[in-house]
Amino acid sequence: MQIPVFTVDAFTNRPFSGNPAAVCLLENDLDEDLHQKIATEMNLSETAFIRKLHPGDDFTKSSCFGLRWFTPASEVPLCGHATLAAAAVLFHIQKNTNSVLTFVTLSGELKARQAEDHIVLDLPLYLTYPQVLQEVEELIKAAVGDMIVQDLRYSPDTKKLLVRLSDAYERSVLEELQVSAQHFLSAEKTGKVKGLILTLKGNPSGKHKGHDFYSRYFAPWYGLLEDPVTGSAHAVLSSYWSEQLGKKEMLAFQCSRRGGELKISLRNDGRVDIAGQIAIVLKGKLTF
Repeated sequence: MQIPVFTVDAFTNRPFSGNPAAVCLLENDLDEDLHQKIATEMNLSETAFIRKLHPGDDFTKSSCFGLRWFTPASEVPLCGHATLAAAAVLFHIQKNTNSVLTFVTLSGELKARQAEDHIVLDLPLYLTYPQVLQEVEELIKAAVGDMIVQDLRYSPDTKKLLVRLSDAYERSVLEELQVSAQHFLSAEKTGKVKGLILTLKGNPSGKHKGHDFYSRYFAPWYGLLEDPVTGSAHAVLSSYWSEQLGKKEMLAFQCSRRGGELKISLRNDGRVDIAGQIAIVLKGKLTF
């Protein structure tokens, strides 16, 4: 059996930065266990599987596809960067002729469209609620030590904890912070956290002008110590920072080692458009 496979760096226009995802195009149904085996073999944070929904569907002409995402350890309910990567393969490699693609996923229908040199994802917007420090104190300490935390929020829909560091810190402090995410597993006692976001307000007068906020994202609960650039975390960050900054259009930078940039636009229908660029770095065939 042969399956076309691609590696796409998402949320960047430079190869070897942004967040890499593998994308598989499934002409036919794939045995359930093979999805996980392939994702483990590809060993990237995410492998996306695009499937046809009806006989006669075509990767070049059809506008609606099934989409699933697997980490090397398990299937996940939402992955922004691998959705961007999937859309890139359909638009740029399959030369799909539709202006908007719809993906049927575990998180409902997600839409992707081309806008100049970006691909725009239409994602759910997830609200955050104040989180009591005592409940997660050990986890915060494991993440940031004695750094000053300015705000603490929880997103019940995504099980993500948002930790905002003091505005007194510069971006370089967040970038250089040594985080041992494997220690989160024993420090998190509530069972309700499956992802930890560290975030920092942008500094309009600093040397990195133009970014409204910065973040890093850790998900050792999914076998992912640190994710380079995370669409789903920005579905949480967007609602928080929009409220804090009084803005609906924002530019975000995720300051992992690879780094990546996301253009954010809150919609009037309670969802969020997150746009990014892509670089396709590998084209091949899985053979088994």
